[in-house]
Amino acid sequence: MDAAMVDRLSAGEGWALLQSLPPYDESGSLHLQGRLREAGFAADLVAAAMTQSRLRSRGVDKFGDFAAGMLFTPDGLEQSTRLAIAARHAHRYAAAGVRDVYDLGCGLGADAMAFAGLDLRVHAVDADDTTARIAAVNLRHWPSARVTHGLAEDVHLPQGEGRRHLGLWLDPARRVTGVADISGRTKRVFSLDAISPSWSKVLDFAGEVPATGAKLSPAFPHASVPHGAEAQWTSWHGEVLECTVWWGPLVATAGRTAAVATETSTSVVTESDAGDAERRPGLRSVTDIGEWLYEPDRAVIRAGLTGALVGAVDGAELATGVGYVSSGVARELPWARRFRVVEAMPLSTKHLARWLRDHGHDRVTIKKRGVTLDADQLRRQLKMTGRGRGGSEATLVLTRVGGSQVALVVSPA
Repeated sequence: MDAAMVDRLSAGEGWALLQSLPPYDESGSLHLQGRLREAGFAADLVAAAMTQSRLRSRGVDKFGDFAAGMLFTPDGLEQSTRLAIAARHAHRYAAAGVRDVYDLGCGLGADAMAFAGLDLRVHAVDADDTTARIAAVNLRHWPSARVTHGLAEDVHLPQGEGRRHLGLWLDPARRVTGVADISGRTKRVFSLDAISPSWSKVLDFAGEVPATGAKLSPAFPHASVPHGAEAQWTSWHGEVLECTVWWGPLVATAGRTAAVATETSTSVVTESDAGDAERRPGLRSVTDIGEWLYEPDRAVIRAGLTGALVGAVDGAELATGVGYVSSGVARELPWARRFRVVEAMPLSTKHLARWLRDHGHDRVTIKKRGVTLDADQLRRQLKMTGRGRGGSEATLVLTRVGGSQVALVVSPA
């Protein structure tokens, strides 16, 4: 969708058409397009409106009821901040006394919507003209928000007294414009040098404006966390969405933190929670595995804070870096799953297959970390085809203990 089509869709005939469409139904979309063209609507306008209808149906998961009045692009929707997470970002600025936020790299405007929703004045900027126009449509309900097309590097920030309540929010582009992968989506970049604006420029902004936050990839390296800043890895229902780096008055806890979020709660894990526990050695042998196995949320693992789980359950990580923690203590934690260990053995396909058959299992769910085995191939070797011959399903955890591969049969607690 180009800028001209955004203008056509956001006003007059185009907006009326878009708002009149029924809930998106893939099976009936071709028939509906034909009817609309027969009614006299231009073919390109119909195609664009139908695309928006499809994207809006997908956008409900991130934006709820707001999606029905928004415009999207496929890449923009995929990269946009979930509204519940954007609200957490906005509350940091409000709590720090920020009144004006410059959103540099605003995308479709998700974070800007959250800032404006807390009555902050928003100056949103995006390097892509089409994206900036879409953001303007999505922010039309908030008079305190304005959108301009331009580069973050070219923005002139307020000086003097205007800096007093100023905050910056950066969401550097992590895709290569015009370069698509096999699925048609623009290609991702993973190097901090390749994002736009670059990491060095982000650091310059943070040095210039103390209240700065930057949304980065979950792959953000621990060694790059600036001194005194907070790098927070955030998950939503177990999926790690981002690593956000906060500076100055926006810092809640300096260092690495993990936020484990759902609709109803958010749990934060910090380096101090890990304490000395993160230096405890892993287990030496499969025979050392206790009654309970814990799996921390992926945000906790990404943040390198598995030690917090070790300390919370007075346990030990099975092997350094695998994330699984063994303990003899049963404890409920909102940021970790607990399993009862039914059987623990060195990983041998022959012995594991025999144990599963002897215990009446003919299907398996396989979880693995720290091993390179192909789960589907192992399932075939175990002859666990899931054909439902009257047996039951077992949950297998394939991982490492003391440098050796092990298989654990577990059941959810």
